[in-house]
Amino acid sequence: MVNAMSAWQWQVRRFEEIDSTNTYLKERAREGAPEGLVAVADHQTAGRGRLHRRWESPPGANLLVSLLLRPECDPDDLHLCTTAVALAAADACREVAGVDVSFKWPNDLLVGESKLAGILAEVEFAGGTPPGVVVGIGINVAWPGPPEAGGTCLEGVSGSAQSVDRKVLLDHLLYALAPRREMLDDARGRRVLADEVRSRCSTLGQRVRVLLADEEVTGVAHGIDGSGRLVIETETGLRTVTAGDVVHLRPC
Repeated sequence: MVNAMSAWQWQVRRFEEIDSTNTYLKERAREGAPEGLVAVADHQTAGRGRLHRRWESPPGANLLVSLLLRPECDPDDLHLCTTAVALAAADACREVAGVDVSFKWPNDLLVGESKLAGILAEVEFAGGTPPGVVVGIGINVAWPGPPEAGGTCLEGVSGSAQSVDRKVLLDHLLYALAPRREMLDDARGRRVLADEVRSRCSTLGQRVRVLLADEEVTGVAHGIDGSGRLVIETETGLRTVTAGDVVHLRPC
């Protein structure tokens, strides 16, 4: 395994089949499991994405992994855990498969406008301080998802006849995540993460619709603030959102 060390070492637990790697780590977090625990599965029987959507993948086709983090930061900044994992995954895709990806705020990786990976972060406040943040990511390696989803996969866009090794991809993701994880613990590091997202975010400049818990916000993605939140220019002024389901709209 690539030496992905910081203040702690990744502890990787592998499963041929599991209901959900996120569910498994949330249970461990409630039991007080330390930071750095990683669950990776060949197949999930109850994988899920944002808004309780079902996440499906054939056995052995894609990288399905969750990580337990316990950053020392305010609750309002915990969303940057998603950012750190997304940026690390983007680096891993480039290093292992030669594929450059962009970041669709707040939790998708794209090749062009096709979805390559999705991320789901969940906070578990029980079981220790600081709280546990479980970040799950599914990267399409050999299967792009159902046709109606319009997704893509690394092996489909890499331009290489060789298959992509999921274990090597995970190793590179953990290696790239280690320094970014350390950035989560201080204000300057979090600003660096926000800057990196700003430079790699395909959402900026797009007309978007953001689905929030109790409303929709429509406008132009104006910027990423110093805390990694999306700033939208609406008809009534600037609006800042921390999380939401974002749809890129066609220009009027």
